[in-house]
Amino acid sequence: MTVTPEASGAASIPTLERRLGPFDAAAIVLSNVIGGGIFFVPVIVAGLVPSALGTLGVWLLGGVLAFAGAMAYAELAALRPRAGGEYVYLREAFGPLAAFLTGWTSFVAGFSGAIAASAVALADYVGRFAPAAADRTPFLTIPIPGLPLSVSPQSLVALSAIAALSFVHMRGLGPGRLVHNVLAGLKVSGIVVFIALGLSLGTGSLSHLSSTHQVIAPSTGWLLALIPVMFSYSGWNAAAYVAEEIRDPGRNVPIALGLGTAAVVVLYAALNLLYLYAMPLADIAAVQNGRLMDMVAERLFGFVAGNLLAVFTIVSISASISAMVLAGPRVYFAMARDGAFLPSVARVHPTHRTPSRAILAQALWSGVLALSGTLAELVAYTGFAVVLFSGIAVVSLFVLRHRHPTEVRPFRAWGYPYAPALFVAASVVMVTHEIWNSPRTSLFGLAVIAVGAPLYFVFARPKK
Repeated sequence: MTVTPEASGAASIPTLERRLGPFDAAAIVLSNVIGGGIFFVPVIVAGLVPSALGTLGVWLLGGVLAFAGAMAYAELAALRPRAGGEYVYLREAFGPLAAFLTGWTSFVAGFSGAIAASAVALADYVGRFAPAAADRTPFLTIPIPGLPLSVSPQSLVALSAIAALSFVHMRGLGPGRLVHNVLAGLKVSGIVVFIALGLSLGTGSLSHLSSTHQVIAPSTGWLLALIPVMFSYSGWNAAAYVAEEIRDPGRNVPIALGLGTAAVVVLYAALNLLYLYAMPLADIAAVQNGRLMDMVAERLFGFVAGNLLAVFTIVSISASISAMVLAGPRVYFAMARDGAFLPSVARVHPTHRTPSRAILAQALWSGVLALSGTLAELVAYTGFAVVLFSGIAVVSLFVLRHRHPTEVRPFRAWGYPYAPALFVAASVVMVTHEIWNSPRTSLFGLAVIAVGAPLYFVFARPKK
C-alpha cells in the first residue's frame, strides 16, 4: 500500500490543502468538458448517422461511456487521492516512465495546447465587440529557430487571458474557486436558459425528431460518429487531477465525478434535442463554418442572436480555460514531487498554498504556443492521446485490483468489470481508428509522446 505524505508526516514532501468541496470539483468537470465541441460536433454526427433519433442515441451512448470512465477514475482517485490524475494511476500500475509520458504529453500539448487554442479563440470572439482584438497582423516577429513567435493584437489578448486566469489560480484556492465557480455557473445557466427559451418560445417542430437523410455508410456511421462525440466528452476526469485538494476524497471525489459527468450528459442530450427541434437532420448536416448556434437561433427566434451568443461563448471559453489552468499544473506538480520534473515545480506557495511554480510553467508554455504558428498542428497531433491515456488509466484499475485485492477502497467502480472494460474497448477502437485513418498525424503525435522517454532520464533524479 502506498503511504501518502499526509500519512507519513514527512514535512519535506510538499502537499496541497484540502479546501474543495464536491460541487467545486463538479464545476471543474463541467467547465472542462463543455467547450467548443458541443457547438460543432453535432454537425459531424448528423453527417454520419442517417436518423435524428440515431444521433441522440450516439450522444447518449457516448455519455454512458464517459460515465463508465468517470466511475473507474472515482475508484482510483478515492484509492490514491493525490494530485495528478492518471499520472498517479499509471505510476502505480505501470511504473514511473509510463506516468511521465502522460504528464509530459499533458504539459507539452494536452493542457497547455488546449489553453492556448482556447485563448486564441477567445480573442476572436472578443473581436466581435472590439475588432482590433481579433487582428492577426503581426507587429513583431521573434525569429526563434524552429519556433518563430508572432506578436499581434490577437495574440496579446490571448496572452492576457492566460495571464489573468493563471494569476487568479496562483493566488489560492479561495479566489480561484470563486472566479471559476462564477464562470461555470454563468456557463451552465446560459445553456439552460437557451434550451428552455428555445423549447418553450422558439419556432421549431418535434416532427424533426423523425427526420432522416442519406449518409455514405449507414451501417457503420454511428461507430464513426462516436469518435468525435467522445472527444466532446473529454474532460470528464478533471476532478481527479485535484483529488489532493478535495475534502474527504473517498466520498467527495466520486460525487464530483459522477455529478459533473451526469450533468454534462443531460446538457448535451438537451442541446442536441434543441438542435433537432429547430432544424431537420439534413439541415444540421449541411451547416458550415461552425455556424450551428447562429443557425439554430435564427430558426428558433427569427433572427441571429449573434451578440448574445458571442457573450455566452466568451464566458464559456473563459470557464474552460479556468478549469484547465486549475487542473493541469497538478500533474506537473506531482511529477516534480516524485523527482521526475524540474524540482522548483514541486514548490507550494508558502502563503497561498498553491503549486504556483507549476501554474507559472504552464502559463509560460501556453503563451509560447499562443504566439507560435505550430499550435493547430500540435493540438491535432496529440488529440488522440487524451483517449489513449484515459483508456490506459482505466486499465490500471484492473491492475491495482489484481495487485492489491485486500486494500480498503472507499469507493468501488459501478458496473465493474463490465463498465470499465467497455470503456477500455471503446478507447482501443477510437485510437486504432485515428491511427488507421490519419497515420501521418498520429505518427507525429506518437513522436511527440516518445520524445518524453529520453527526457524522463534527463529529469529523473533519485529520491532522498
